[in-house]
Amino acid sequence: MGGPKALLPVGEGTFLSRVCRLFARPGIAAVVAVLGAEAVRVRAGAGIPPEAKVAVNERWREGMLTSVWVGLDAAEALGAEAVLLHPVDNPLVAPATIDAVVAALAGGAEIAVPSHAGRRGHPAGFARSCWPALRAAPLDGGARTVLAARPGRVVHVPSGPDCLVDFDTPRDVIEAREARRRLPRGGERS
Repeated sequence: MGGPKALLPVGEGTFLSRVCRLFARPGIAAVVAVLGAEAVRVRAGAGIPPEAKVAVNERWREGMLTSVWVGLDAAEALGAEAVLLHPVDNPLVAPATIDAVVAALAGGAEIAVPSHAGRRGHPAGFARSCWPALRAAPLDGGARTVLAARPGRVVHVPSGPDCLVDFDTPRDVIEAREARRRLPRGGERS
């Protein structure tokens, strides 16, 4: 992308500010933004809401799973019973998708994952009972190894395509903007 995805513009903010606002929902006690590469720049320029907590992953070069571990540390310090893991490159996830994952966890699911068209998306929710498995997961396999090792414990929450949208290249951003411009007025999903 040529820089941190967290700083990419979306709407009137950045990817990170939008994700933080999206997760400030009923049933979610705290939002923790885990920053990695260029953490100082991201913290200064992302417009992180003041109510969001920030944790810095000094080991970000080792892979995304190290950010999960930093997030788990923060969740433990807050006394959380579950976490939602969500990458910053999916700022268009629908609030209804987040709410459905939260509801599945509140209903007793150990792992809750939104799914659309047979594909798993984000955010993935993990009850505290799964945190040791996340901490023991191999760096190269990440949280997916926990899902693969516990298929009977994964609740697939039906969702729209919003749970699958991520932005990995500048072309992805351009295509999304073009698609949004083609929507009829008032046709945007929030």
